[in-house]
Amino acid sequence: MRPRIHIAGALKSLRTSCAVLMLVMSVSSLTGLPITLAQSLGAGTVEGIVTDATGAVVPGASVAIENRVTGYKRTTNTDANGTFRFENIPPNNYALNVSAQGFSAAQQTVDVRSSVPQSLKISLTVAGTSASVEVSSAADIIETVPTTHTDVDQSLIARMSLSTPGSGLSDVITKSAPGVAADSNGMVHPLGDHAQVSISLDNQPINDQQSKAFSTQLPVNAIQSLEVITGGPPAEYGDKTSLVINAITKSGLGVTRPFGSISAMYGSFGTTQEQATFGFGNKKVGNFTAFDFERSGRFLDPPEFVALHDTGNSATIFNRFDYSPTSNDSLHLNLYLARNFFQIANTFDQEALGQDQRQLVRTVNIAPGYVHTFSPSLLLTINPFYRLDVVKYFPSADPFSDETQTIAQSRRLNNVGIKADVAYNRGIHNVKVGVQVQHTFLTEGFQFGITDPAFNDPASAGFIPGLAPFDLTRGGHLFTFRGHTDVKQEAVYAQDLMTIHDLSLN
Repeated sequence: MRPRIHIAGALKSLRTSCAVLMLVMSVSSLTGLPITLAQSLGAGTVEGIVTDATGAVVPGASVAIENRVTGYKRTTNTDANGTFRFENIPPNNYALNVSAQGFSAAQQTVDVRSSVPQSLKISLTVAGTSASVEVSSAADIIETVPTTHTDVDQSLIARMSLSTPGSGLSDVITKSAPGVAADSNGMVHPLGDHAQVSISLDNQPINDQQSKAFSTQLPVNAIQSLEVITGGPPAEYGDKTSLVINAITKSGLGVTRPFGSISAMYGSFGTTQEQATFGFGNKKVGNFTAFDFERSGRFLDPPEFVALHDTGNSATIFNRFDYSPTSNDSLHLNLYLARNFFQIANTFDQEALGQDQRQLVRTVNIAPGYVHTFSPSLLLTINPFYRLDVVKYFPSADPFSDETQTIAQSRRLNNVGIKADVAYNRGIHNVKVGVQVQHTFLTEGFQFGITDPAFNDPASAGFIPGLAPFDLTRGGHLFTFRGHTDVKQEAVYAQDLMTIHDLSLN
């Protein structure tokens, strides 16, 4: 069967979705209706200006944004115009601290729950007088978000013992979020469901299984923070919603000096791991790169108490490039390449036969993103994406070393799509309306043949005539299958988180 890509259908779906988005934007501009995002859309932006009591700007003031629970902290200084800007801020509550020589320090709480930039004006008083802004130091740890979630920052990840080769992200999720169980080989299960997990990677939806046997995982050292939602997910997260992982990656945009890390580890089963990161940038351009390589003699969960024929390795490289040409426009590009190559663990009987089955998994992920700010309360986000997983399963060189069948497989899972939304945050409203178009092109082929004469013996009561042509022990041949399909999905969503004093309506 020859693969056929339905380009006309994809273009028609894309035109329809773009028309819906333009209609939404037009209605918003003509009627003034709030079109916005409810909580947790990925990263946010906090900007502002620091002045003295007379209204004059204060250049060179030190500004720090911090969450003491997660350990997240960023610092900067105001420029000649007294302004500051923090980008790629994970959704959470923060304390903003401002200090300058000759002035009393000021503190203000900031709740980042939207991609719409928050603009602040901080007024400093001369040292010796009362501060103009003062809040409780514990206020930044109180969250009023209606979703059940767990915040995981790099400071928490650094204290975790991640022991599963090629599945560091799964380790982080199962060890930090309640109600999430670990399965073999890096698969995670939310309470009561089988692998119903969605990942939003810098606003790119990933809904396929992320077990290392089916795909690859983002290196943990590339993650700035995770918001693991286990209950009441916002409407923007469709498809698999029993467990939603909102992942924000590290960025070099806005950093004052280059940063990086190098680490190496050695453990039992000959396990080694080498990791490296490097980031640099300024107010307009930033780049961050993360590299991870792991090898282990116990790569998969073995069927025996000892690891037999179980060596594997995982190599990943992630790069994020950011460019902000103006204060109203921002672009980023995520590039991700990864590979898992490993032996299939044997039982004692398979080891005695010399079974040598292996598997190769390769991933390519390209995800650009564009954000445009129309006004202090209105913002547009567009995220096209391309992701390809290629899985190849290799049988033993001698088919009769495989028990009880020899098996080969080749699979290509290709996701192409775009997600676009308009966010508005003003007054009691925090609204978001968006569309998503996605095509999944799946091409799969496999072969199998029976290698055990007792498996489908014609003299046995359980003989299946339909399998007889594929019995290699009796002169049969391999069964061969190859197929292709295109799964199309279009979605539109709207949500509004209204806050009226202590009451929240979603």
